[in-house]
Amino acid sequence: MQLNLKIGLPVVVAIAAGAYFILGNPQDPARVEVAGTNIVDVIVPDLSAGAKMGETIFNAKCAVCHGDNAAGVDGAGPPLVHKIYEPSHHGDMAFMLAPRRGVQAHHWRFGNMAPIEGLTDADIKQIILYVRELQRANGIT
Repeated sequence: MQLNLKIGLPVVVAIAAGAYFILGNPQDPARVEVAGTNIVDVIVPDLSAGAKMGETIFNAKCAVCHGDNAAGVDGAGPPLVHKIYEPSHHGDMAFMLAPRRGVQAHHWRFGNMAPIEGLTDADIKQIILYVRELQRANGIT
């Protein structure tokens, strides 16, 4: 079978451009991901007792979108072990407010985060401890 270059090349270029538009620049943290896999690799340290409690709560309430070990889930939610969420940019209060009030999408293209029901302030503080320990172990301070 012979490829008609007059038709074939523009089609290939259009498909590539469409994929770039839909998936975005692979270096762009706001790109849309393909559903189902972790977005970043996370080194998991030996966790403190408080962080282990936070991990249990995180796994029950947050991991469905933010992934195991806060690595993000392609097509569902961003990684929290990412420089965007370093403490100097998203302090602990931002993490306290996110599950209470939800979050308007502003760094990523996953859509808005809805408020999370059933979390107490103590639960959220344990989750923050867990995420911060993961971040430190991965060079995000």
